[in-house]
Amino acid sequence: MDKWTKEMIIEADIALLQAAMEAGELSAADCVRWYLERIERFNPKLKAVLEVNPDAIAEAEALDSERRDSGARGPLHGIPIMLKDNIDTGDRMHTSAGSVALADHFAPKDSFAAAQLRAAGAVFLGKANMTEWANFMSSTMWAGYSSRGGLTLNPYGPGELFVGGSSSGPGAAVAANLCAAAIGTETSGSIISPSSQNCLVGLKPTIGLVSRSGIIPITQSQDSAGPMTRTVRDAAILLGALTAVDSEDASMLMDGREAYADYTRFLDPDGLRAARIGIPRQYYRDLDQARLAIIERAIALCKECGATIVDPVSLPCENAKWDWDVMRYEFKKGLNDYLAQAGAGASVRSLDELIAYNERHRDSALKYGQNLLIGANETSGLLTEPVYTESLRLNREVARNQGIDHAIREHRLDALLFLGNEEGLDLSARAGYPALTVPGGFARTGVIAEGGYTTKGPQGITFVGTAYSEPALFRLAYAYECASHYRFAPADSHLL
Repeated sequence: MDKWTKEMIIEADIALLQAAMEAGELSAADCVRWYLERIERFNPKLKAVLEVNPDAIAEAEALDSERRDSGARGPLHGIPIMLKDNIDTGDRMHTSAGSVALADHFAPKDSFAAAQLRAAGAVFLGKANMTEWANFMSSTMWAGYSSRGGLTLNPYGPGELFVGGSSSGPGAAVAANLCAAAIGTETSGSIISPSSQNCLVGLKPTIGLVSRSGIIPITQSQDSAGPMTRTVRDAAILLGALTAVDSEDASMLMDGREAYADYTRFLDPDGLRAARIGIPRQYYRDLDQARLAIIERAIALCKECGATIVDPVSLPCENAKWDWDVMRYEFKKGLNDYLAQAGAGASVRSLDELIAYNERHRDSALKYGQNLLIGANETSGLLTEPVYTESLRLNREVARNQGIDHAIREHRLDALLFLGNEEGLDLSARAGYPALTVPGGFARTGVIAEGGYTTKGPQGITFVGTAYSEPALFRLAYAYECASHYRFAPADSHLL
């Protein structure tokens, strides 16, 4: 094949880019330049990228030289990826969680996850916009909005379709081919939602599989970083680079942890055959006609591919009354711990100082207020309150023993099937269990949902499993992807 042209990077996956680099048809430096050109052209409208890495081309050139001298480090060598703006990088990019209060903040070192990706040879193309403070600032804040970066738009219908959050920028950037892939973070829906809404693959891993050190937190019990990609294989490649044990993250030291350095070994185009998939139909009850048709089509496709469909599956936790006390209490301690060790340029060093800063800079910082920050600041920050410990206990008891684990054990299931990030996906977040979404179709009609968002647009099909069931989820999602091929790129004309 001749040398690549810039048009050839559109929808190119990691394996294809890597093969072209190995064959000498494409350099990492040229790949970075072409993505930077697309960012310059399309990001002014999308607002998906907060800043680009000023050293990206130089880093790519160094990796090209290393490839020529000693070969590639692995499948991520020279691959340009985007990082959500709450993930520390010890370079010339800022880490701000989308807040003007941290707009000048430079992290003192790479987060553990960033260090693993850098060691694998990935090129950090830039930092992606996000819902400010991972959508734990205001109960009225729009998904994708940050005081530092403005409102991220969905490339499939800018200004019309819901972009999802809080990893909105990574979702829009990957969907619009502004990077090869991205790393987002999730507490409850923040990877799965924007992946589903932007026709992507997104994985929220089991808590304890990927380090959280050096990532601006919401909760110690639910936060996780994870891949957002255009293919299931790319998600498997990225996850494999992120699973090294971090001794500073206690969740990675728990008994029963199952991690692999290569998740591509579990990709099987025939992976749905003989699988048992549960249909928690009670969680479909509020779907409008267009989205219900998409999930019904997914169920039929899984059955056609040889899966046994257990329909319906009843979960004892269906009518559980959830609260948000875990997030409210854990946020203050986590943020205070992070800000106390923040690097140069941080304007605030505690949640108290952040709230005061926002008040002083109300015109730029408080478009949607900060009631969630204020509510979190009313806690002790010590995690000693009985209401907190009971809420955490109840979350795990209900979501695990009366939810996912109950259903999988009772019906001998490989996974449960949900639509996108709809009702029910909060179960996996509270349980700390994995969820993997894959493009499932496009809803041409919709309704106005709570918060004023339309339900039209791309929809994901989400497989949910028990702790450390990522291998099974990859097997199912890859087979579904091979049988469906529902991923398509947004039109460039939408992005101008």
